[in-house]
Amino acid sequence: MNNQYLNIEFDVSDGLATLTLNRPNKLNSFTVAMHEEVRTALQEAHNNQQIRALLITAKGRGFCAGQDLNDRKSSNTTNNPPDLYASLNDYYNPLIRSICNLSKPVVCAVNGVAAGAGANIALACDIVVAAESASFIQSFNKLGLIPDSGGSWILPRLVGHARAMALTLLGTKVSALDAKEMGMIWQVVPDSELATSAANLARELAQSATFGLGLSKHALQSSYTNTLDEQLDIERDLQAKASKTYDYSEGVKAFSEKRPAVFKGQ
Repeated sequence: MNNQYLNIEFDVSDGLATLTLNRPNKLNSFTVAMHEEVRTALQEAHNNQQIRALLITAKGRGFCAGQDLNDRKSSNTTNNPPDLYASLNDYYNPLIRSICNLSKPVVCAVNGVAAGAGANIALACDIVVAAESASFIQSFNKLGLIPDSGGSWILPRLVGHARAMALTLLGTKVSALDAKEMGMIWQVVPDSELATSAANLARELAQSATFGLGLSKHALQSSYTNTLDEQLDIERDLQAKASKTYDYSEGVKAFSEKRPAVFKGQ
């Protein structure tokens, strides 16, 4: 366990990094200090070649309530509105980019309410597992704001335009089971099984051919803006790169020898 953090916990074990939001008394809402700690942890996940998968979760009864409005209030010494341009440009946008661009699988375990930016941080992850008591809400309309942290891009791609529009304009709370039904998340498990289920899934990914999984992430993300011809070229180029890895060689060898492959993420 890394003890340098006050607002998160960050642990690395057997190729899996676990980033735990740790402001449970504030529903793990973000402050500048918390953003900076998460940024440092994500940089470690990116740079450390021993880390092959990332699990993001949270302490307490909520996953993340988004922005801590009191933190903005305390840092604003004038009566002017807070600078949300700077807040997004300097903190939330880099956070979402770091999650989406990480060339390793990212699993999110949602243990309670995920609201506002907290919902969209969860949805930016590759695979989302939620406790039965968890919920998701685009709460920006309650403040006269628009969905940020990638919400206006991610949500319609997950659930479709009609649902995304209604969830945004109405700010309707979506239960974990309904979120799974509409394709917003991958899996729902009993509350008591969330930590174990999500960790097992993340460990399975960490032991997989993670270099190839990173290429797969890139291929799927690029498909949103590519034509079919462009995407076929992307697949060709990434497959050529994947075929030169140790993991591909090991996978073929293990298949022919009828044994489990032992991948290195290389």
